[in-house]
Amino acid sequence: MNGPFILSAHDIVRRPGQMREFALDATSPEKWGEGLLAVPAGQPVELDVRLEAVHEGILVSAEVATVASGVCGRCLTDITQPVQVEFQELFGYSEGEAIDFEVQDDHVDLETPVRDAIVLSLPFQPVCQPDCPGLDPASGEKLAPGTEPEAPIDERWAALKAYTPDHDDNAPRRVADNTEKS
Repeated sequence: MNGPFILSAHDIVRRPGQMREFALDATSPEKWGEGLLAVPAGQPVELDVRLEAVHEGILVSAEVATVASGVCGRCLTDITQPVQVEFQELFGYSEGEAIDFEVQDDHVDLETPVRDAIVLSLPFQPVCQPDCPGLDPASGEKLAPGTEPEAPIDERWAALKAYTPDHDDNAPRRVADNTEKS
């Protein structure tokens, strides 16, 4: 077995209590993620991995760091975002049981759990900044920070746009005499 995410565990297989630590620098073999933000193929991926032998198999604990790129979900500008995730998976010894991950030929292949952890951590609607105003729905131009898009007015109500609640504050008022009689 060979590959950037495959680690040898031959010295700790079936030796509960034994542990090994690795620091890996690999690259993503393909694009990880769909939608607005993804880790492109060839992007460096840093891993700090700990393999621990237990009775059922090899327990893998890992911290993963990489960079995802894509577009803002509001204004469609290009963005890059650091991705840092942690995961823990048990790679079981194959003994006829159905398990998600297996120790194969005294090796563990981390590509699938690394990819899954990264993809699940990516935001569904990434933004370039938390208060990104987005695009103007009428013109399609990017709005300036702090502005709100003007809501379109129904043509049937357009004549009321000139009316304001304080339109007659300056109009002369008739003052009524005191009409109260005791």
